[in-house]
Amino acid sequence: MPDDLLPSLKRGFDRILPAAWRGDVPVVPVVRLSGAIGMNTPFRQSLTLASIAKPLEKAFGVKKAPAVALIINSPGGSPVQSHLIYKRIRALAAETDKHVFAFVEDVAASGGYMLACAADEIVCDPSSVVGSIGVISAGFGFEKLIEKIGVERRVHTAGTRKMMLDPFRPERPEDVERLEAIQKEVHATFAALVKGRRGDTLSGEEDLLFSGEFWVGTQALGFGLVDDLGDLRTVLRARYGDKVRTPLVSTGSWWSRRQGGATISALQGAGLAEGLLASTEERALWARYGL
Repeated sequence: MPDDLLPSLKRGFDRILPAAWRGDVPVVPVVRLSGAIGMNTPFRQSLTLASIAKPLEKAFGVKKAPAVALIINSPGGSPVQSHLIYKRIRALAAETDKHVFAFVEDVAASGGYMLACAADEIVCDPSSVVGSIGVISAGFGFEKLIEKIGVERRVHTAGTRKMMLDPFRPERPEDVERLEAIQKEVHATFAALVKGRRGDTLSGEEDLLFSGEFWVGTQALGFGLVDDLGDLRTVLRARYGDKVRTPLVSTGSWWSRRQGGATISALQGAGLAEGLLASTEERALWARYGL
């Protein structure tokens, strides 16, 4: 066999191999974390640990990959689901010894910023919305409405606080005090997480950084909430070379992807009201950041 035949055959074979199987092409798997967090309905999928666990494991399971990239575009949502996803990312990073990048698109706010904090480096666009490190609870009071239209509220409970914050009864100061105490605990957990992950880079006053305020990317960089301004392609090429491959790891099943943007015509029966309510709540989350 000629001496130059074997290298030639290897080059030809490498061309038809998937990038993940080739030693000469750096691969950084990409996982997209997009949408509100923990607001699932039967007809509408959102970000939860259950929906994202398998894609994360698949991305971190690429043995030769030096890193995993997260594309984040989320206005937040459930603090519990945000924290569960955050912990799973950090656990997988520790188990596989991989560097984690977070690339922020339109917004990484509230729970969305918690997800970004799971990364070793956070990169955003100059106009990305970042921050909102706080806790919010919002609702409506209908007690005057049901009185006006002649509806009688009938509720029977065992437990003196079971009807706390019932929207069909006047708000009671002791109920609000209890809710605020819970919010403070959740807020303290969030702030401690951010300080634990980014304590060395944060440069703003704590009263400002953890006030629930949010900023554009250029301001967030000044406060140390992010590490750099840029985009996935530019940053990863600069880090790993122009040949770096960034395969997107699919999230969810074919059915969930089809139903993720369910229209009103697809929401039938009892699911109609639930789907519309979930859509309205999610729309309100995005609207807080001008999106």
